[in-house]
Amino acid sequence: MDRMEKNGRTEKATVTAEARPASKFEIMLDSVRRLLRRGAIGNLDRMVNKMHPADIAKVLHHLHTAQEKRTVFELIKVEGKKARVLSEMDEVTLGEILTDVPSSDIALMIRTLPDDDQAYILTHLPEERSQEILRFMKPEDSAEVKDLLQYEPQTAGAIMTADFFALPSDTTAQEAIRKLQQSTDTGNVFYIYVTDKEDKLVGVMSLRQLLLVSPDRTLGSMMTRDVISVTTDTDQEEVAKQVALYNLLAIPVVEKDNTLVGIITVDDVVDVMREEATEDMLKMSGTKIEEEDTVMTSSIFNAVRMRVPWLAINFVGSLVSGAILWAFSDSIQQVVALVTFIPVIAAMGGNVGLQSSTLVIRGLATGRIELSDVRKVFFREVSIGLIIGVLCGCVALAIAGIMHINLRLGLVVGAAMMCALVVSTTMATIMPVILKHYDIDPAVAAGPFVTTANDITGCAIYLSLATVFLEYLK
Repeated sequence: MDRMEKNGRTEKATVTAEARPASKFEIMLDSVRRLLRRGAIGNLDRMVNKMHPADIAKVLHHLHTAQEKRTVFELIKVEGKKARVLSEMDEVTLGEILTDVPSSDIALMIRTLPDDDQAYILTHLPEERSQEILRFMKPEDSAEVKDLLQYEPQTAGAIMTADFFALPSDTTAQEAIRKLQQSTDTGNVFYIYVTDKEDKLVGVMSLRQLLLVSPDRTLGSMMTRDVISVTTDTDQEEVAKQVALYNLLAIPVVEKDNTLVGIITVDDVVDVMREEATEDMLKMSGTKIEEEDTVMTSSIFNAVRMRVPWLAINFVGSLVSGAILWAFSDSIQQVVALVTFIPVIAAMGGNVGLQSSTLVIRGLATGRIELSDVRKVFFREVSIGLIIGVLCGCVALAIAGIMHINLRLGLVVGAAMMCALVVSTTMATIMPVILKHYDIDPAVAAGPFVTTANDITGCAIYLSLATVFLEYLK
């Protein structure tokens, strides 16, 4: 009997485990933690050196102590792999790993990385440390990194790389192929950029074009002159939009006078898209951007300090809603059934408004909605709010009948629901557009602000209508 019970439990556990099999990363992380606990450094060494740099960086992020992270990092033996792992790390893990590493060793370690990855690592170290590392680097290498560090964060200049392949317009196809073969760094060669004598960008062509033309044709005679490019001060979110819109593998970066200074590759654009999407989601939830990176490392009190200013909006809004309820307390005392539908109207107004604002903000962020589309989007969202309001009003009327509540109250609830949802979608649609017009991030209009404002207006509309028709509701 005991064996049968044990087998039954084992089978049940097996079924549960099979319901959600562990991911490859979870197995990897569990193995690393287990080997660390056992002190099996030899086995851990072999495992770490077979892992992809991105996987190692992710594992390091999830280890509990800085000592464990440094132990695993020091086991990396493959040439250049430590540097690639560093380029995949977040700011907190970078600081923990490199705390006791001499600046000269860091300079030697990252020398094989592209200049944009070197700049990323130095940007996330203290200023004095970064300058010290630059002094240990070769002058020709440090010059390119210093150029990147001078640009404002989250701009095209800050995320570009100077490793691009450009040739004069009078170069022949045969010469271009030979120079391409002789190039020491062709990792970022997706396109060949064509420049004039002053290094100004005049055209672009793909490698495929180069291979399919006559060897004696010049680049200037077959290049595409209408080049999609961005300037060094272009916001990184706009860069991502351009790459996505035109399906580019890389986009050139130019100065104001059209001098070619770098390119941004699609792998960096993916990182930008992820970063911008995370930023918008955090703003819409009323959470500060800094907290996402420190969610597992910051103190509880620091997390509270980050969240309280945003949640204060909800707190003040709730006080205003309470004041509205108090102002209509006489009406509520005369018809107690009014209380039944207050949370329904507040919740529906807030949720429908948040849906509309999310769609509008996302459309503005991706470029699918332009300021010229405001009228069309406005009428569409308001129409949706009106239809949803009518449907919810009918449901409220039916519930009033089922609960044997005065049907006139059901009509008031239905009318209030309809008005509240129209106002909610109106506010949620207009607010992001107004902020966008004044170059303010529309994401700040969502979350606590929209839901709180809609709670207030919903309660005010409902109780005002109920007070007007109070004599018919008793």
